[in-house]
Amino acid sequence: MKIALIGYGAMGALVARLAIAATDEVGITVTSEHASLNASQLAELLRGHDVAIDFSIASAVWRNVEACALAAVPLVEGTTGWQKDETDVRRSIAEYKGALVYGANFSVGVNVFYRIVSEASRLMAGLDQYRAFMEEEHHARKRDAPSGTALQLKKLMTEHLQSDIPIASVRAGYIPGTHSVGFDSEADQIRLTHTARSREGFAAGALLAARWIMGRQGVYEFSDVIEQMIGK
Repeated sequence: MKIALIGYGAMGALVARLAIAATDEVGITVTSEHASLNASQLAELLRGHDVAIDFSIASAVWRNVEACALAAVPLVEGTTGWQKDETDVRRSIAEYKGALVYGANFSVGVNVFYRIVSEASRLMAGLDQYRAFMEEEHHARKRDAPSGTALQLKKLMTEHLQSDIPIASVRAGYIPGTHSVGFDSEADQIRLTHTARSREGFAAGALLAARWIMGRQGVYEFSDVIEQMIGK
């Protein structure tokens, strides 16, 4: 497949390396040099690609989504922190019959972890002596805190538990990403942890989503991709 990369930081570069290793073609790379382009102008550069993968910045997501929809290029959205624009994003996809798959985290392991945490929260719901909490750590360059993954975990947990689940966030060094969910009581503590050893799992998941979204229309979460994998 021919991939357009939007954003060429650490994640964009890693996606490019894995794509080339898989004999995919990397076409245009959209960087900060293209920041002044509007959606129509960017769409002209994107035409002819099979899929686009976006690991840029939250403020550019709506433009990138609209550009991909205009160009009829399905988009994998790996940027987080753009949910304030979700209504406009969904409108653009619907208006131009585009395709979008997004996720707070494209690691297959993290998405399995979501299901483990959700089930654990359901089991703990009737045990009033336990209180839930969360801790997450990322590298110093990560802008959003709590992370999108932490917020998604909290969303899943509050379907069963109290809404005031505290989240402690650390940004330091080169940590790829660690998320711990705990259930604490006076007598003991239960802790579930996912630790990323590198960013390759995120990049590999984005490429998996890219292959999955081609030929589809509409807005999907990465969990839909995982659901299909588990079903198989």
